[in-house]
Amino acid sequence: MMIPNVRDIPLGTNMNVKHRRIFSLCLMACAINIGISNLAVAQMAKPLKMIVPFPAGGTADVLPRLLAEKMRAQFPAGVLVENKAGAGGNIGADFVFKSEPDGSTLLASPPGPVAINHHLYKKLSFDPTRWQPVTVMATVPNVLAVSPKVPAKNLAELIAYLKANPGKVSYASQGNGSTSHLTASMFMQLTGTELIHIPYKGTAPALVDLMAGTVDIFFDNLSSSMQFHQTGKIRIFAVADDQRSKALPQVPTFAEQKLPGMQAVTFFSIMAPPGTPATAMSTIYKSVSEALSNPDIKQKFLEQGAEPRGWTPEQTAKFVRDESDKWQAVIKNTNVSLD
Repeated sequence: MMIPNVRDIPLGTNMNVKHRRIFSLCLMACAINIGISNLAVAQMAKPLKMIVPFPAGGTADVLPRLLAEKMRAQFPAGVLVENKAGAGGNIGADFVFKSEPDGSTLLASPPGPVAINHHLYKKLSFDPTRWQPVTVMATVPNVLAVSPKVPAKNLAELIAYLKANPGKVSYASQGNGSTSHLTASMFMQLTGTELIHIPYKGTAPALVDLMAGTVDIFFDNLSSSMQFHQTGKIRIFAVADDQRSKALPQVPTFAEQKLPGMQAVTFFSIMAPPGTPATAMSTIYKSVSEALSNPDIKQKFLEQGAEPRGWTPEQTAKFVRDESDKWQAVIKNTNVSLD
């Protein structure tokens, strides 16, 4: 598009200097808007990739795939969800961090690579403090899931049983440094109990062994454990949130059972690489926000035990900082180490 210079307007034109300046400013605004539109078009010409840094099948994988279905109409080239698992989420995170910052490659991740891993690993190939937050898709409370073979029938009985059997009761985790590992560490600190840590490679194998009684306890997120609680294969004694879950309203919180400090929520965020332009960030956030406001998506998230959020980038940044500070304190106070 050719934009005329105001100097090229004939002097005989009925336009004084003030009007010429206004006309010039209007033309400049048009040029800027055209540039922004072209950037958005260029961004949408490429497939939107959401990288999940954990294996397929878990909540971290299910939620972005549900979201992608609703976002595809706004991205003609498609919306792809890819799994790049390994090293506590660091492999997939590194891939996104070093991707071209044009808004076409995003990280869809739970807390590890976003708020926790830099407190656990001495060296990372990326800097989690430089992520550009898009939003938090959803939050899911962690829960205390117990094997049917454990004789306790509620939280109070379980704590008494653990104190009577120090170092004899085992707990599963999704892996060293995972939220389930740290939540268990928090629980032991608050209750003065001692458990044996059995790390697994993800949620699924941990749940299999919990149902079989191979391990006794698992601080899992509600989404994964809920269906097995409902079928009686495991028992959920408490929810680690400030209020009961809408998906499992009959299960009390830790606070209701005289353990108010047990607050552990897994969040599922969307992050962009450092240097992603504000225009691209705005396009992404608008698309994600619209998808999350869809009643069908809300219902499907709730069925997973996930509370839909869609927070602004500013809200997300503050929330992630607060979560990072909380888990850093847990790691320090309980001497959790991966070395």
